Amino acid sequence: MAKAVFGGGCFWCLDAVFRRVKGVRDVVVGYAGGRRPNPNYEQVCTGVTGHAEVVEIDFDENIISYDELLDIFFEIHDPTQLNRQGNDVGTQYRSIILYLDETQKEKALKKIEELKNRGINVVTEVKKLDKFYKAEEYHQNYFAKNPYQPYCAYVVAPKVNKFLKRFNEYSKS
Repeated sequence: MAKAVFGGGCFWCLDAVFRRVKGVRDVVVGYAGGRRPNPNYEQVCTGVTGHAEVVEIDFDENIISYDELLDIFFEIHDPTQLNRQGNDVGTQYRSIILYLDETQKEKALKKIEELKNRGINVVTEVKKLDKFYKAEEYHQNYFAKNPYQPYCAYVVAPKVNKFLKRFNEYSKS
């Protein structure tokens, strides 16, 4: 098993998508990339902690590679928006890859360079993971528990559908 940590807007979106990816064994939503130890949701939402909403993905490298996870990550969020995703605004919604080792760092930087060479102005931050803080339990697998909540219906569901359309071969279903 390997781990990947990504942030790209509200963590409910990334959580809902990556739970559907073949080879992903678990997804945990949380906070990382900032300064404050043991932050909670309310603190992160203020933007003063420096943390981003992120997902920690446990995956089987024999089924899906880190590179393939990066492809999915860059497709399901907009890596050109600085400190936001759509109407979600603030540093906690920034596009960020938190690498666990030099190999992940190199792969992330290579993928960003490829996108920039295609004319995409990527602003994704690449940073070594210092500490991951698990979010409150009610945030875990939020979309599955609340599919008809308006944010889920209008923001999360379209991202899940985009994944299923663009990466159907990686879907568990």
